[in-house]
Amino acid sequence: MPELPEVETVCRGLALKLLGRRLAAVEQRRPNLRFPFPEGFAARLTGRRIDAIRRRAKYIVIELDDGMILLVHLGMSGSMVINEKRPALLDRHDHVVFDIDDGTCVRFNDARRFGLMDLVRAADLHDHKLIRGLGLEPLSRDFNGASLAAMLKGRKTSVKLAIMDQRLVVGVGNIYASESLFRAGISPKRRASTIQGDRAEKLAAAIKTVLKEAIKAGGSSLRDYVQANGELGYFQHRWKVYDKAGQKCPGCDCNIEKTGGVKRITQGARSTFYCPRKQK
Repeated sequence: MPELPEVETVCRGLALKLLGRRLAAVEQRRPNLRFPFPEGFAARLTGRRIDAIRRRAKYIVIELDDGMILLVHLGMSGSMVINEKRPALLDRHDHVVFDIDDGTCVRFNDARRFGLMDLVRAADLHDHKLIRGLGLEPLSRDFNGASLAAMLKGRKTSVKLAIMDQRLVVGVGNIYASESLFRAGISPKRRASTIQGDRAEKLAAAIKTVLKEAIKAGGSSLRDYVQANGELGYFQHRWKVYDKAGQKCPGCDCNIEKTGGVKRITQGARSTFYCPRKQK
C-alpha cells in the first residue's frame, strides 16, 4: 500500500501540472471503488478549477474553487498518472479519467479497487469519517521526541506496531517503521512505553529522516506504485534492513554464519526486519 512518501510524491507531481487548471471533463467508468462514488460525481467535478493539492496522512486532498474537496485514497494498487494527451485506448483498470483544460489527462488506475474517492466540503474535512481520527503528521513541527514520548507513554504494545498506528502518527507504514527503528538503534520488539527521553528523540529524528529521504527518492516501488509521471520510485534500493533477512546490515562486521544477519519476524501480521546486535 502506498504510504506517506508515495502519497506525498504523487501530490507534488500532480501539483506541478494541475494547479490552476480546470477539469474540462471527468469520466467515471464504474459505479464504485472500495465505496460507491458520490452521487453526481463526474458532473460536480466538471468545470471546477484546482486551487490546491496536498496530503493528509495517506489521503490526497484536492481543493476546488467551489469550496469542495476531492478526497482520494490510492488503496493497495491505485495510481494517478498524468498523460500529455488522453490515450486512444484506456486500460480496463482506468476507473476515473480527468481531462484537463490544457489537453492533458489524469488516469486513476486501480486493479484491486481498494482505493476511494469522495467529495466533501472543505469546512467539513476535519470531521470527515476517514479524517477525524487521524494522528499527528510526522513531518510537522509538532512531531518531535517529546510528542512521540507522550503518545507512547503507558502503551504496552511493541514500538513497531505503535508507530504504525494511524491514530497516533500517520503514514509510517511497514517499510518505514522497520527502517526508522534501525536508524534509531531500537528493537522493534521493545515495549512502546519505554520509548522516552533520548530514545524518543532518536526515533522521532529517524522517522523524519527516513520519510524525507524516501520522498526525495520518489517513494518505494514494490508492485503497483508509480509516481504521477509514471516513473517508479527508487527508495527500495536504499533500504538498510527491510526485505534483507539473512544479509549483513550496513556497517556490519559480524559473522553471518553465526549471527544469521538481519532477522525477520512477524508483528501484527506484517513482516519486520531488524538487526538484533544493533537494535536494543
